[in-house]
Amino acid sequence: MVPFLNLKLINARYRSDLLDACAAVIDSGSYIRGEHLKRFELEFAEYCGSKNCVGVGNGLDALSLTLRAWKEMGKLKDGDEVLVPSNTYIASVLAISENRLTPILVDPDILSYNMSADKIKSSITDRTRAILVVHLYGKVAPMQEIMAVANEHGLLVLEDCAQAQGAMSGRRRVGSFGDAAGFSFYPGKNLGALGDAGAVVTDDDALAAKVRELANYGSEKKYVNDSKGVNSRLDELQAAILSVKLRYLDDENALRCAVAREYSRRICNDWIDPLHFDNSEHVYHLFVIRTRFRDNLISHLKKNGVETIIHYPIAPHKQGAYKELASRVLPIAEVLQDEVLSLPISPVMSELEVSAVIKACNSFCG
Repeated sequence: MVPFLNLKLINARYRSDLLDACAAVIDSGSYIRGEHLKRFELEFAEYCGSKNCVGVGNGLDALSLTLRAWKEMGKLKDGDEVLVPSNTYIASVLAISENRLTPILVDPDILSYNMSADKIKSSITDRTRAILVVHLYGKVAPMQEIMAVANEHGLLVLEDCAQAQGAMSGRRRVGSFGDAAGFSFYPGKNLGALGDAGAVVTDDDALAAKVRELANYGSEKKYVNDSKGVNSRLDELQAAILSVKLRYLDDENALRCAVAREYSRRICNDWIDPLHFDNSEHVYHLFVIRTRFRDNLISHLKKNGVETIIHYPIAPHKQGAYKELASRVLPIAEVLQDEVLSLPISPVMSELEVSAVIKACNSFCG
């Protein structure tokens, strides 16, 4: 069986370094908001090309706390509209609604799966105050065009970089285009911790300070609580692990791109929609294909020893949690929920595994 993702093998390559990092944390006697967190925040901010990084508990908190901070800073208020892709993972939408803001779902481009500047522009109303841009599957959204629209209309831009750590457009990495960015370091991400973890990246010193305060019970000084905050802190152990793995992120992304290049070059099947390889602005957190015969393809690949996953089988406006959005007309999101399928991709796939996936895809008859 070709596994969809072998996390054990990915982390085994750095086992010695990871054990040393864990031992250093244990021996330090400091496990929350210590030197390992400070070091990772500095390293990751520099890596992204940003001034500030604030470690938080997970990717959802990174998005939610940023939006909440903007509310407390007077930049957003209850009911304000936030544009968000209609085909994203539900966390992007949850961050908006849990802050009593209004998610406005925008259908993506059918080829890139990302938001386009034109569709964003046509979705703006007099209540729109922000854009939550998702770099879906690891591909950079068209940030220059999106930022031009945002600047024209005075909108905040929050990048959801949960699937795109290290992705670049030109000489800039994701997380450095908008007013702020949220990252997830869930274990399966390109930069994955060994548990839940996340971060907010921003050039705005005041925003970074507010997010840090909110994530620490609303406290900047111990036992002094200026806000009704939450507990969402990146712990020392995960920070130390992430510092180790950050050193290898670019190399791992290059290996993912090599697998994607082989898929794009060698998979040739009329039953599968054309594949678009983009080495310049994609880090291939996922390699997603489309077919109108998805159930049959899943069955065929399984019989041939290939594990697959659907990202995502139910669009946000079709989820029970968002019944109030069910009437939205979002045809591209509904096509994608019915047709997308993710093939195995990781930095530890062997040539034999890659060839097995390609052979299985090419032998499919819808």
